[in-house]
Amino acid sequence: MSDALKGADGALRCPWALSADDYVAYHDEEWGRPVHGDDALYERLCLEAFQSGLSWITILRRREGFRAAFAAFRIAEVATFTDADKERLLADTGIIRNRAKIEATVANARVLADWELGELDELIWSFAPDPATRPAPKSLSEVPAVTDESTALSKALKKRGIRFVGPTTAYALMQACGLVNDHLTDCASRKGAPKGAF
Repeated sequence: MSDALKGADGALRCPWALSADDYVAYHDEEWGRPVHGDDALYERLCLEAFQSGLSWITILRRREGFRAAFAAFRIAEVATFTDADKERLLADTGIIRNRAKIEATVANARVLADWELGELDELIWSFAPDPATRPAPKSLSEVPAVTDESTALSKALKKRGIRFVGPTTAYALMQACGLVNDHLTDCASRKGAPKGAF
């Protein structure tokens, strides 16, 4: 048995998924599911960076505001943001108004705009560990905050000029984008993952 808890619908889920209503759909439909595509991965990278020092629910509840503010996280568009755009973002109550994180989001888009199509996707996914080496966690205490792979991913991204992506942020990205499956053993989302997802 794992620490998975039964939700209102009777399905077992990771305990964090039941701590707020907003989490249920995110947990069931997104978290741990494979994400591909440069823009999609850039969005997750940015949101994880904004989450640093905050709770994920804070970011999740502002996600549509972030998408509106940052041109749906289209790398080519964010890369053209000017100082005036940054000032606009600092005044936008629909997002987290942190100057350093806003600056990093724009700077990262400018770096990524010079990469080949699919290069971000390929780089990030090259750090996905072999699932056979990762036993399913039974409790949240068995879920790491940092791994050798996330540390290596963080270093690789930083070396290429990407900012605000430490090992913990890199691991959260890996969890959110399906590079690892940290749904607990008895979690319905682990058991009902699409074939080949993990």
